[in-house]
Amino acid sequence: MSTSRILAAIVLTASSVSAQGIERPFGTLREQAVEQQKWLDERMTTVLPALMRKHGVEMWVVPMREYNEDPVFSSIVSPTTFAARRRTIYVFFDQCVQAKTRSARDSMPCTVERIALGGTSQGGVYRAVRSTTQAAGPAGARAGQQAELWGDAQWRVLADAISARKPRSIAINTSRVFAFSDGLSSGELEGMRAALGPRWSGTFKSVDALPLELIATRLPAENAMYERMTRVAWDIIERAFSNAVITPGVTRTEDVVWWMRQRVNDLGLGTWFQPSVEVQRQGVSETQLGDNPVIQRGDVLHCDFGITALRLNTDTQHMGYVLREGETAPPAGLQRALVSSNRLQDIVLTELRPGRTGNEVLKASLERMRREGIDGTVYTHPIGMHGHGAGPLIGLWDYQDGVPGRGDARVIPSMWFSIELQATSPVPEWNAQLVRSAQEEDVMIGADGVLRWALRRQTTYHLVR
Repeated sequence: MSTSRILAAIVLTASSVSAQGIERPFGTLREQAVEQQKWLDERMTTVLPALMRKHGVEMWVVPMREYNEDPVFSSIVSPTTFAARRRTIYVFFDQCVQAKTRSARDSMPCTVERIALGGTSQGGVYRAVRSTTQAAGPAGARAGQQAELWGDAQWRVLADAISARKPRSIAINTSRVFAFSDGLSSGELEGMRAALGPRWSGTFKSVDALPLELIATRLPAENAMYERMTRVAWDIIERAFSNAVITPGVTRTEDVVWWMRQRVNDLGLGTWFQPSVEVQRQGVSETQLGDNPVIQRGDVLHCDFGITALRLNTDTQHMGYVLREGETAPPAGLQRALVSSNRLQDIVLTELRPGRTGNEVLKASLERMRREGIDGTVYTHPIGMHGHGAGPLIGLWDYQDGVPGRGDARVIPSMWFSIELQATSPVPEWNAQLVRSAQEEDVMIGADGVLRWALRRQTTYHLVR
């Protein structure tokens, strides 16, 4: 085919795609990246300095190698950066901590210096340090381009940077409790110790809360995006639990699961876990239903579903019901089961507030739950840059006495949680058979500590007619 014909075919294809009306709920990738870069700039100039001072950190050193990135990586780099580029050592230094008096500190600009030893400036967020050696080969000869920092040279530059600033302590990411705070690999730690020697290595300290809270902290602009993301997740669930997808007596649960996955893909989005769809049926046990039952009239449906966009994640569990012939609504007993899980949501939201540990929230919530006669469990978790996000766990489904360590972290303002729980109720219309109403809805804690649903919560069943 001639070049002109190839170009004509490309134009025709592009026109066809445009005519098809591709759905992009959050704009093009380029538009999304612009928004994400704004978030990064704001996080580095406002959130990071405040957290370093809150936790008494003068200098924070975060080294990592390509494909063995620290969990904090995605929170400190641009949306167009996917790996650490050979090795990158990020250095954060509070220029004001060495001021001897409060008045001296107040008179200084009090910025946190951000340096990337290796890698790029991330859109101007870091001062990127390159090698002083000219690149070998045609690139160096043609443009005089500098080589990238590599190997021991990076550690020597780090040692020089630290010696010039003389921090009293250096925070590193090692933790036996929080995976998000344990990103420093053993090899990188060995290399750093060898390069810095006992003088500076002796100042290393672990500050679990610094990476944990940096990852967890969300911005007002992210809140607005999260509401839009949650709406998309709701829309997918509402369609999945409708006659558009389910034909009673024909459709299996796995058919619905894969419809949801495909819909996510068609929208150009991702997900951080395989969705699930489950059935509860009058007079039939879970074992008798099996792993992939055909959905029948009278079934109670449950799904667990999340989407990923702009490096953010949602997590939603909703309940559905397949109407029997002649029914216009679920039986009253099933509706009361949903009311019970809604009430448990109310309880958890009342107890969830900044300053409390996850274990404190869990204990208070379960005590109130039992006083009100609700048979339930609470297993709420942070969400944001990760599905099971950075911050305090509020129970696990199989640990209701608290979660040592991970449940001892404290709730902070400007973070998100998935309010995940279940209430089990006897349903009179099902001969007192126990029905589990499991719900999960994302909530945002504002900078003022006030909570609100990312969108809203489910108070009525999705209905398949």
